[in-house]
Amino acid sequence: MRIANRIANLGTETAFAVSGEAAAFAAEGNRVYPFHLGDINLPTPSTVVDGASKAIADGKTGYCPNAGIPQLREALAADVSASHNTEYTAENVVMQPGGKPTIGKFILTLMNPGDEVLYPNPGYPIYESQIEFNGGVAVPYGYVEGTENFEFDFDSIERGITDKTRLLILNDLQNPMGAECSIEEHEKLAELVREHNLYVLADEAYFDMRYSGKSTSFVEQPGMAERTVVLYTFSKKFAMTGWRLGASIGPKEIVDVIAKINVNDESCSNHFIQYGALAGLQGDQSEPQAILNELEARRDATAAGLNAIDGINTFVPNATFYLFPNVTELMERKGLTDYEEFRRAALHATGVSFTNRLHFGRPQPGETNKYIRFAYSGINVPDIEEGLGLLKDWAEA
Repeated sequence: MRIANRIANLGTETAFAVSGEAAAFAAEGNRVYPFHLGDINLPTPSTVVDGASKAIADGKTGYCPNAGIPQLREALAADVSASHNTEYTAENVVMQPGGKPTIGKFILTLMNPGDEVLYPNPGYPIYESQIEFNGGVAVPYGYVEGTENFEFDFDSIERGITDKTRLLILNDLQNPMGAECSIEEHEKLAELVREHNLYVLADEAYFDMRYSGKSTSFVEQPGMAERTVVLYTFSKKFAMTGWRLGASIGPKEIVDVIAKINVNDESCSNHFIQYGALAGLQGDQSEPQAILNELEARRDATAAGLNAIDGINTFVPNATFYLFPNVTELMERKGLTDYEEFRRAALHATGVSFTNRLHFGRPQPGETNKYIRFAYSGINVPDIEEGLGLLKDWAEA
Protein backbone atom coordinates (compact mmCIF):
# COMPACT_ATOMS: atom_id res chain seq x y z
CA MET A 1 0.00 0.00 0.00
CA ARG A 2 1.30 3.47 -0.88
CA ILE A 3 0.51 6.13 1.71
CA ALA A 4 0.44 9.74 0.50
CA ASN A 5 3.75 11.56 0.96
CA ARG A 6 2.13 14.40 2.88
CA ILE A 7 1.36 12.08 5.80
CA ALA A 8 5.07 12.08 6.66
CA ASN A 9 4.60 15.74 7.69
CA LEU A 10 1.70 14.99 10.02
CA GLY A 11 2.65 14.94 13.68
CA THR A 12 0.63 13.81 16.67
CA GLU A 13 -0.22 14.75 20.23
CA THR A 14 2.39 12.62 21.93
CA ALA A 15 0.91 13.05 25.41
CA PHE A 16 -1.54 10.34 24.37
CA ALA A 17 1.38 7.95 23.89
CA VAL A 18 2.45 8.61 27.47
CA SER A 19 -1.14 7.93 28.51
CA GLY A 20 -1.02 4.55 26.81
CA GLU A 21 2.25 3.67 28.50
CA ALA A 22 0.85 4.66 31.90
CA ALA A 23 -2.27 2.56 31.26
CA ALA A 24 -0.12 -0.45 30.40
CA PHE A 25 1.89 0.04 33.60
CA ALA A 26 -1.36 0.23 35.60
CA ALA A 27 -2.68 -2.92 33.88
CA GLU A 28 0.28 -4.79 35.39
CA GLY A 29 -1.12 -4.02 38.83
CA ASN A 30 0.83 -0.84 39.54
CA ARG A 31 -0.57 2.36 41.03
CA VAL A 32 -0.39 5.32 38.62
CA TYR A 33 -0.67 8.99 39.53
CA PRO A 34 -1.83 10.60 36.25
CA PHE A 35 -0.27 14.00 35.65
CA HIS A 36 0.34 13.35 31.94
CA LEU A 37 -2.88 14.31 30.13
CA GLY A 38 -4.83 17.58 30.26
CA ASP A 39 -8.19 15.91 30.65
CA ILE A 40 -10.63 16.83 33.43
CA ASN A 41 -11.98 14.19 35.81
CA LEU A 42 -14.82 16.45 36.98
CA PRO A 43 -18.45 16.22 35.80
CA THR A 44 -19.83 18.49 33.10
CA PRO A 45 -22.18 21.06 34.72
CA SER A 46 -25.79 19.91 34.99
CA THR A 47 -26.98 22.95 33.03
CA VAL A 48 -25.07 21.68 29.98
CA VAL A 49 -26.19 18.08 30.44
CA ASP A 50 -29.82 19.07 30.89
CA GLY A 51 -29.72 21.44 27.92
CA ALA A 52 -28.29 18.77 25.64
CA SER A 53 -30.74 16.12 26.93
CA LYS A 54 -33.70 18.43 26.28
CA ALA A 55 -32.41 19.14 22.79
CA ILE A 56 -32.24 15.39 22.07
CA ALA A 57 -35.78 14.96 23.37
CA ASP A 58 -36.87 17.88 21.19
CA GLY A 59 -35.44 16.21 18.10
CA LYS A 60 -32.33 18.34 17.63
CA THR A 61 -30.47 15.31 16.25
CA GLY A 62 -30.18 16.15 12.56
CA TYR A 63 -28.03 18.52 10.56
CA CYS A 64 -27.85 22.17 11.55
CA PRO A 65 -26.29 25.24 9.87
CA ASN A 66 -22.64 24.60 9.06
CA ALA A 67 -21.58 27.71 11.00
CA GLY A 68 -23.58 26.63 14.06
CA ILE A 69 -27.03 27.32 15.47
CA PRO A 70 -27.77 31.08 15.44
CA GLN A 71 -28.70 31.23 19.14
CA LEU A 72 -25.31 29.88 20.23
CA ARG A 73 -23.36 32.06 17.83
CA GLU A 74 -25.17 35.13 19.14
CA ALA A 75 -24.71 34.16 22.79
CA LEU A 76 -21.02 33.35 22.34
CA ALA A 77 -20.41 36.59 20.45
CA ALA A 78 -21.96 38.54 23.32
CA ASP A 79 -20.05 36.61 25.96
CA VAL A 80 -16.66 36.99 24.28
CA SER A 81 -17.30 40.63 23.40
CA ALA A 82 -17.84 41.38 27.09
CA SER A 83 -14.73 39.51 28.26
CA HIS A 84 -12.50 40.76 25.42
CA ASN A 85 -13.52 44.42 25.38
CA THR A 86 -14.45 44.25 21.70
CA GLU A 87 -17.56 43.99 19.52
CA TYR A 88 -18.35 40.65 17.92
CA THR A 89 -21.63 39.58 16.37
CA ALA A 90 -22.87 36.15 15.28
CA GLU A 91 -21.25 36.82 11.88
CA ASN A 92 -17.86 36.67 13.60
CA VAL A 93 -18.48 33.22 15.11
CA VAL A 94 -18.34 29.78 13.47
CA MET A 95 -18.79 26.69 15.62
CA GLN A 96 -16.29 23.83 15.51
CA PRO A 97 -16.24 20.19 16.74
CA GLY A 98 -13.74 21.11 19.47
CA GLY A 99 -11.08 23.75 19.86
CA LYS A 100 -8.42 21.95 17.82
CA PRO A 101 -10.10 22.26 14.34
CA THR A 102 -9.62 26.03 14.43
CA ILE A 103 -5.84 25.52 14.18
CA GLY A 104 -5.87 23.64 10.89
CA LYS A 105 -8.68 25.71 9.36
CA PHE A 106 -6.98 29.00 10.22
CA ILE A 107 -3.82 27.74 8.52
CA LEU A 108 -5.72 26.45 5.49
CA THR A 109 -7.51 29.77 5.11
CA LEU A 110 -4.50 32.10 5.29
CA MET A 111 -1.31 30.15 4.53
CA ASN A 112 -0.05 29.17 1.09
CA PRO A 113 2.53 26.39 0.65
CA GLY A 114 5.97 27.83 1.36
CA ASP A 115 4.69 30.56 3.68
CA GLU A 116 6.37 30.77 7.06
CA VAL A 117 4.44 30.60 10.33
CA LEU A 118 5.77 31.56 13.74
CA TYR A 119 4.64 29.24 16.53
CA PRO A 120 5.48 28.78 20.23
CA ASN A 121 8.00 26.12 21.18
CA PRO A 122 7.62 24.57 23.72
CA GLY A 123 3.98 24.62 22.67
CA TYR A 124 0.98 22.59 21.68
CA PRO A 125 2.38 20.08 19.14
CA ILE A 126 -0.55 20.36 16.73
CA TYR A 127 0.63 23.83 15.61
CA GLU A 128 3.83 22.44 14.15
CA SER A 129 2.01 19.42 12.74
CA GLN A 130 -0.65 21.42 10.89
CA ILE A 131 1.79 23.98 9.50
CA GLU A 132 4.04 21.33 7.98
CA PHE A 133 1.21 19.03 6.85
CA ASN A 134 -0.29 21.89 4.86
CA GLY A 135 2.99 22.77 3.18
CA GLY A 136 4.12 25.67 5.33
CA VAL A 137 7.42 26.31 7.06
CA ALA A 138 7.16 26.10 10.85
CA VAL A 139 9.39 28.68 12.53
CA PRO A 140 9.61 28.33 16.32
CA TYR A 141 9.93 31.07 18.87
CA GLY A 142 10.75 30.50 22.52
CA TYR A 143 10.42 31.66 26.10
CA VAL A 144 12.77 32.57 28.91
CA GLU A 145 12.35 32.28 32.66
CA GLY A 146 11.19 35.57 34.19
CA THR A 147 10.78 36.46 37.85
CA GLU A 148 7.22 35.09 38.25
CA ASN A 149 6.58 33.05 35.10
CA PHE A 150 7.92 32.33 31.64
CA GLU A 151 8.14 35.31 29.28
CA PHE A 152 8.44 35.78 25.52
CA ASP A 153 11.90 35.56 24.02
CA PHE A 154 11.30 38.50 21.70
CA ASP A 155 14.74 38.08 20.17
CA SER A 156 13.69 34.68 18.84
CA ILE A 157 10.44 36.14 17.48
CA GLU A 158 12.21 38.97 15.68
CA ARG A 159 14.90 36.63 14.33
CA GLY A 160 12.20 34.37 12.95
CA ILE A 161 10.43 37.03 10.87
CA THR A 162 11.36 37.14 7.17
CA ASP A 163 9.68 38.40 4.02
CA LYS A 164 7.99 34.99 3.82
CA THR A 165 6.36 35.19 7.27
CA ARG A 166 2.60 35.22 6.96
CA LEU A 167 1.12 34.07 10.27
CA LEU A 168 1.86 34.06 13.99
CA ILE A 169 0.36 31.64 16.50
CA LEU A 170 -0.06 32.99 20.02
CA ASN A 171 -1.07 30.63 22.83
CA ASP A 172 -2.06 32.79 25.78
CA LEU A 173 -2.57 31.34 28.40
CA GLN A 174 -0.08 28.70 27.43
CA ASN A 175 0.10 24.93 27.30
CA PRO A 176 2.48 23.43 28.49
CA MET A 177 4.13 26.26 30.40
CA GLY A 178 1.25 28.12 32.02
CA ALA A 179 2.79 31.32 30.64
CA GLU A 180 0.63 34.43 30.48
CA CYS A 181 1.31 37.50 28.33
CA SER A 182 1.58 40.84 30.05
CA ILE A 183 -0.02 43.94 28.55
CA GLU A 184 3.49 45.11 27.63
CA GLU A 185 4.14 41.86 25.75
CA HIS A 186 0.83 42.21 23.91
CA GLU A 187 1.72 45.77 22.93
CA LYS A 188 5.16 44.82 21.65
CA LEU A 189 3.77 41.84 19.75
CA ALA A 190 1.07 44.01 18.17
CA GLU A 191 3.77 46.38 16.90
CA LEU A 192 5.52 43.48 15.16
CA VAL A 193 2.24 42.23 13.68
CA ARG A 194 1.44 45.65 12.22
CA GLU A 195 4.99 46.22 10.99
CA HIS A 196 5.18 42.90 9.14
CA ASN A 197 1.52 42.64 8.06
CA LEU A 198 0.89 39.35 9.89
CA TYR A 199 -2.31 37.55 10.83
CA VAL A 200 -2.64 35.92 14.23
CA LEU A 201 -4.22 32.82 15.70
CA ALA A 202 -4.90 33.57 19.37
CA ASP A 203 -5.34 30.19 21.03
CA GLU A 204 -7.26 31.11 24.18
CA ALA A 205 -8.40 27.67 25.27
CA TYR A 206 -7.54 28.53 28.90
CA PHE A 207 -8.80 32.14 28.91
CA ASP A 208 -11.43 31.37 31.57
CA MET A 209 -9.29 28.93 33.55
CA ARG A 210 -7.70 31.42 35.92
CA TYR A 211 -7.56 31.63 39.69
CA SER A 212 -6.67 35.27 40.28
CA GLY A 213 -6.45 38.45 38.26
CA LYS A 214 -8.16 38.98 34.91
CA SER A 215 -7.36 37.49 31.52
CA THR A 216 -6.68 39.95 28.72
CA SER A 217 -6.85 39.12 25.03
CA PHE A 218 -4.54 40.11 22.20
CA VAL A 219 -7.61 41.36 20.30
CA GLU A 220 -7.86 44.23 22.78
CA GLN A 221 -4.80 45.79 21.18
CA PRO A 222 -5.63 48.48 18.55
CA GLY A 223 -6.26 46.94 15.12
CA MET A 224 -5.69 43.36 16.27
CA ALA A 225 -9.34 42.20 16.21
CA GLU A 226 -9.21 42.75 12.44
CA ARG A 227 -6.11 40.55 12.16
CA THR A 228 -6.83 37.83 14.70
CA VAL A 229 -8.84 34.62 14.92
CA VAL A 230 -9.60 33.55 18.49
CA LEU A 231 -9.67 29.82 19.26
CA TYR A 232 -12.47 29.24 21.77
CA THR A 233 -13.35 25.93 23.38
CA PHE A 234 -16.03 24.71 25.77
CA SER A 235 -13.75 21.85 26.86
CA LYS A 236 -12.08 23.58 29.80
CA LYS A 237 -14.50 25.96 31.53
CA PHE A 238 -17.41 23.54 31.23
CA ALA A 239 -15.41 20.28 31.58
CA MET A 240 -16.60 19.19 28.12
CA THR A 241 -13.40 17.65 26.75
CA GLY A 242 -15.19 14.64 25.27
CA TRP A 243 -18.20 16.59 23.99
CA ARG A 244 -16.03 18.21 21.28
CA LEU A 245 -17.32 21.74 20.80
CA GLY A 246 -15.50 24.99 20.22
CA ALA A 247 -15.51 28.01 17.91
CA SER A 248 -13.44 30.19 15.61
CA ILE A 249 -14.07 33.87 16.32
CA GLY A 250 -12.69 36.63 14.13
CA PRO A 251 -13.09 38.82 11.04
CA LYS A 252 -16.12 37.88 8.94
CA GLU A 253 -14.03 37.42 5.79
CA ILE A 254 -11.96 34.73 7.51
CA VAL A 255 -14.85 33.17 9.43
CA ASP A 256 -16.83 32.74 6.21
CA VAL A 257 -13.99 30.74 4.67
CA ILE A 258 -13.69 28.59 7.80
CA ALA A 259 -17.44 27.90 7.59
CA LYS A 260 -16.93 26.76 3.99
CA ILE A 261 -14.22 24.37 5.17
CA ASN A 262 -16.72 23.07 7.75
CA VAL A 263 -19.00 22.01 4.89
CA ASN A 264 -16.18 20.01 3.35
CA ASP A 265 -14.86 18.52 6.60
CA GLU A 266 -17.73 17.64 8.89
CA SER A 267 -20.88 19.38 7.54
CA CYS A 268 -21.64 20.87 10.97
CA SER A 269 -20.84 20.56 14.64
CA ASN A 270 -23.05 18.31 16.75
CA HIS A 271 -26.55 19.78 16.83
CA PHE A 272 -27.81 18.94 20.32
CA ILE A 273 -24.47 19.58 22.02
CA GLN A 274 -24.71 23.18 20.83
CA TYR A 275 -27.93 23.56 22.81
CA GLY A 276 -26.14 22.16 25.85
CA ALA A 277 -23.37 24.72 25.43
CA LEU A 278 -25.96 27.48 25.02
CA ALA A 279 -27.56 26.44 28.30
CA GLY A 280 -24.13 26.46 29.93
CA LEU A 281 -23.39 30.00 28.75
CA GLN A 282 -26.76 31.36 29.81
CA GLY A 283 -27.31 29.34 32.99
CA ASP A 284 -26.10 29.39 36.58
CA GLN A 285 -22.32 29.77 36.70
CA SER A 286 -21.86 28.20 40.13
CA GLU A 287 -20.86 24.80 38.70
CA PRO A 288 -18.15 26.18 36.38
CA GLN A 289 -16.89 28.20 39.35
CA ALA A 290 -16.81 25.04 41.46
CA ILE A 291 -14.67 23.37 38.77
CA LEU A 292 -12.28 26.31 38.91
CA ASN A 293 -12.14 26.22 42.71
CA GLU A 294 -11.23 22.53 42.68
CA LEU A 295 -8.55 23.07 40.06
CA GLU A 296 -7.05 25.88 42.13
CA ALA A 297 -6.77 23.53 45.12
CA ARG A 298 -5.06 20.98 42.87
CA ARG A 299 -2.68 23.63 41.52
CA ASP A 300 -1.66 24.64 45.02
CA ALA A 301 -1.12 21.03 46.10
CA THR A 302 0.88 20.18 42.99
CA ALA A 303 3.06 23.29 43.16
CA ALA A 304 3.73 22.79 46.86
CA GLY A 305 4.62 19.14 46.36
CA LEU A 306 6.96 19.82 43.46
CA ASN A 307 8.71 22.80 45.05
CA ALA A 308 9.33 20.70 48.16
CA ILE A 309 11.50 18.31 46.13
CA ASP A 310 15.21 19.05 46.09
CA GLY A 311 16.25 19.69 42.48
CA ILE A 312 12.81 20.76 41.19
CA ASN A 313 11.59 24.34 40.83
CA THR A 314 8.31 25.46 39.34
CA PHE A 315 6.47 28.71 38.77
CA VAL A 316 2.88 28.88 40.08
CA PRO A 317 0.79 30.30 37.21
CA ASN A 318 -2.44 32.22 37.78
CA ALA A 319 -4.19 30.25 35.03
CA THR A 320 -4.37 26.99 33.01
CA PHE A 321 -4.02 23.63 34.75
CA TYR A 322 -0.35 23.02 33.96
CA LEU A 323 2.98 23.40 35.72
CA PHE A 324 6.29 23.27 33.82
CA PRO A 325 8.96 22.59 36.45
CA ASN A 326 12.67 22.92 35.86
CA VAL A 327 14.27 19.55 36.67
CA THR A 328 17.80 20.27 35.44
CA GLU A 329 19.40 19.82 38.85
CA LEU A 330 17.48 16.65 39.66
CA MET A 331 18.35 14.99 36.35
CA GLU A 332 22.01 15.83 36.85
CA ARG A 333 21.98 14.39 40.36
CA LYS A 334 20.31 11.21 39.08
CA GLY A 335 22.91 10.94 36.33
CA LEU A 336 20.21 11.10 33.64
CA THR A 337 20.53 13.20 30.51
CA ASP A 338 17.77 11.64 28.40
CA TYR A 339 14.25 12.98 28.95
CA GLU A 340 12.48 9.71 28.25
CA GLU A 341 14.85 7.72 30.44
CA PHE A 342 14.12 10.14 33.28
CA ARG A 343 10.34 10.00 32.71
CA ARG A 344 10.23 6.21 32.65
CA ALA A 345 12.51 5.89 35.66
CA ALA A 346 10.16 8.10 37.68
CA LEU A 347 7.09 6.21 36.47
CA HIS A 348 8.45 2.79 37.32
CA ALA A 349 9.86 3.87 40.67
CA THR A 350 6.89 5.91 41.90
CA GLY A 351 3.90 5.54 39.57
CA VAL A 352 3.97 9.29 38.90
CA SER A 353 3.28 9.83 35.20
CA PHE A 354 4.09 13.12 33.44
CA THR A 355 5.14 14.43 30.06
CA ASN A 356 8.36 16.25 29.24
CA ARG A 357 9.67 19.01 27.04
CA LEU A 358 10.04 16.62 24.06
CA HIS A 359 6.26 16.23 23.86
CA PHE A 360 5.85 19.93 23.04
CA GLY A 361 8.00 20.55 20.01
CA ARG A 362 11.51 19.88 18.81
CA PRO A 363 14.17 21.21 21.19
CA GLN A 364 15.93 24.27 19.87
CA PRO A 365 19.69 24.86 19.60
CA GLY A 366 21.18 26.17 22.80
CA GLU A 367 18.59 24.72 25.18
CA THR A 368 20.31 23.65 28.40
CA ASN A 369 17.60 23.59 31.06
CA LYS A 370 15.41 20.50 31.40
CA TYR A 371 11.64 20.75 31.91
CA ILE A 372 8.72 18.40 32.48
CA ARG A 373 4.97 19.12 32.45
CA PHE A 374 2.47 18.30 35.18
CA ALA A 375 -1.26 18.47 34.36
CA TYR A 376 -3.32 18.42 37.55
CA SER A 377 -6.78 18.48 35.95
CA GLY A 378 -7.28 14.72 36.13
CA ILE A 379 -6.07 13.85 39.62
CA ASN A 380 -7.58 14.60 43.04
CA VAL A 381 -5.75 16.43 45.84
CA PRO A 382 -5.17 13.37 48.11
CA ASP A 383 -3.65 11.46 45.17
CA ILE A 384 -1.55 14.50 44.23
CA GLU A 385 -0.10 14.65 47.72
CA GLU A 386 0.50 10.90 47.89
CA GLY A 387 2.10 10.67 44.45
CA LEU A 388 4.37 13.66 44.93
CA GLY A 389 5.42 12.29 48.32
CA LEU A 390 6.62 9.15 46.56
CA LEU A 391 8.34 11.25 43.89
CA LYS A 392 10.14 13.22 46.61
CA ASP A 393 11.36 10.02 48.28
CA TRP A 394 12.72 8.72 44.98
CA ALA A 395 14.22 12.06 43.92
CA GLU A 396 16.06 12.59 47.19
CA ALA A 397 17.15 8.99 47.80
